[in-house]
Amino acid sequence: MYKDSYRQQGKRQQLVKTIREKGIKDRRVLQAIGKIPRHLFMDSSFEDHAYQDKAFPIAASQTISQPYTVAFQSELLAITPGEHVLEVGTGSGYQTAVLCELGARVYSIERQHELYKKTKKFLDDLGYRPKYLSFGDGYKGLPEYAPFDKIIVTAGAPSLPKSLLGQLKVGGKLVIPLGKDVQIMTEFLRKSPTEFDKTTYGEFRFVPLLKNKS
Repeated sequence: MYKDSYRQQGKRQQLVKTIREKGIKDRRVLQAIGKIPRHLFMDSSFEDHAYQDKAFPIAASQTISQPYTVAFQSELLAITPGEHVLEVGTGSGYQTAVLCELGARVYSIERQHELYKKTKKFLDDLGYRPKYLSFGDGYKGLPEYAPFDKIIVTAGAPSLPKSLLGQLKVGGKLVIPLGKDVQIMTEFLRKSPTEFDKTTYGEFRFVPLLKNKS
């Protein structure tokens, strides 16, 4: 049903080389990027460009993130297989697939119903089966499944959603791009029920994280 030619596989290995040269070191993250057929997550009109290290438009005025950004966030998470990971912003499902390849038990939220329906079916067809894929408001997280070992936000949040911090286990980690026009990649490590360590990692650009209309 889905074609993944030797040519596309070769382009993926070139992409892996590119992001490795940009500083990604985690072997498992690089293997995931090298395995997942990114061209299938994009409109066919972009297929020839799928393995460039660039973001591209998808449905519902959203984007599929730049592979380096996906790899960067995934490397920061430092996932151990079996960990419960909340993903805010399912989008095309590409980051979801990377998390699944890393052995995470993925709980993902998407606020665009068009994307939610399309991506849920597509991931299943490809054999990627998150523990739970939800249509809803990412700002609220999934308190009924908390606490999580790791949380990743794949859209730019103008301010920190405090509800997400509250859904982290002690010792857990939140990776989120914070800012309105340009985002700063930010990591919060939960040291205790009331204490968090914060680390920043430079500028990135994401589509905005939006709340659902009430």
